[in-house]
Amino acid sequence: MSDESYRSERDSMGELQVPAKALWGAQTQRAVNNFPISGLPMPPQFIAALGLTKWAAAGANSELGLLQSDKAAAIQKASLQVAAGNYDEHFPIDVFQTGSGTSSNMNANEVIARLATDALGKEVHPNDHVNMCQSSNDVIPTCVHLSAALAVHDNLVPALQHLSEVLQDKAEETAEIVKTGRTHLMDAMPVTIGQELLGWRSQIEHAIERLTDTMKRLTALAQGGTAVGTGINAHPRFGDKVAVLLSEQTKVSFSQSDSLFESLSSQDAAVETSGQLRVLAISMMKIANDLRWMNSGPLAGIGEIALPALQPGSSIMPGKVNPVIPEAVAMVCAQVIGNDATVAVAGQSGNFQLNVMLPVVAYNILQSIEILTSSAICLADNTIRGFTVNQANLDAALDRNPILVTALNPVIGYEKGAAVAKKAYAEGRPVKDVAKEMTDLSDDELQRLLDPAALTKGGIQN
Repeated sequence: MSDESYRSERDSMGELQVPAKALWGAQTQRAVNNFPISGLPMPPQFIAALGLTKWAAAGANSELGLLQSDKAAAIQKASLQVAAGNYDEHFPIDVFQTGSGTSSNMNANEVIARLATDALGKEVHPNDHVNMCQSSNDVIPTCVHLSAALAVHDNLVPALQHLSEVLQDKAEETAEIVKTGRTHLMDAMPVTIGQELLGWRSQIEHAIERLTDTMKRLTALAQGGTAVGTGINAHPRFGDKVAVLLSEQTKVSFSQSDSLFESLSSQDAAVETSGQLRVLAISMMKIANDLRWMNSGPLAGIGEIALPALQPGSSIMPGKVNPVIPEAVAMVCAQVIGNDATVAVAGQSGNFQLNVMLPVVAYNILQSIEILTSSAICLADNTIRGFTVNQANLDAALDRNPILVTALNPVIGYEKGAAVAKKAYAEGRPVKDVAKEMTDLSDDELQRLLDPAALTKGGIQN
């Protein structure tokens, strides 16, 4: 839009100048003029959802005999081009706009009408044809759900499944590698690295389950509610037909909401989705931070593993390598937690029949999904898959771990065990050597009772 030539456009409020090359019309231009706030346009996934919704609406109106077939076909063709991202540059309106998203809805109506008019050779009207049986008040909530559901289904869940598979593979690879467990960041009973990784994998699997359950509510669409939920000016079967067409087009099962009043006035399903993304972010931050601790050192830290060396870690300290992927993932998780706070506040902003923070809900949810998707893949492929184990460090820590004496409790009692542990720690000696001096247990009994690998399997050692 760098060309400085303009054309005149008119709407119900009068005439104004629009860039000559712009596909949008007067109402979009008013929004561009009114909201020079952040420079952040609506996300591409949301624009794609607008295109899909307009495609389905034109198809439904044609099937219901409300829209001439040639105009419907032209609208549908243009809408799919919008959905494909071919005209994203013609959607310039800021995220921080009218809370209903009316400006973005009219942006789509005007761009699609212009494309359809040019292709058909006769007028296709933004409101009368492209927006037939619709209101911004049901289109935008529909697009919030549609864009988020597709992003979760097509992108995030597959990325999480990939992360889960990589964790499973690495857990099998490290299933017999024993290390010192830690609680409160202090030495505890032994675990295997494989057990740690399976704990992480369970977190990711539960995230997939939560998101899958949320999809049942996220795939219920507001379309057909029009202005206030009553469906004024829409055919009674319009919303159902839109949901069927979107399901066929996307291969994700959508339905019309069973309460259009709820779907217009609240964003509870979007808030729920954001909450599940927040839980996932918290899980991934725990995994990222565990990896950072395990990799710390390599000499003065824990140094249990070595993460893949991806780039120089310092501009002043030669040879330093940092855990850059876990750090990036942790920052992503912090962003997602902040996004969820925004969505929570926005979700409270439903006054009577309409929520009035819809654009910011869409922006934050879609950003969270996008960055969590990319982070899951990076964490799997650039960190977990390639880390190596520092066996010598693991063995040295196990040998000196006085907490191993816990396994002797059933034999010598807690008080005697505490005395053994304190002496082993004070003298920096293996607990087995100290226990030999302080108890009547034989070498064979101590070897059996204090075998770190056996202790990872739980139960009383026999």
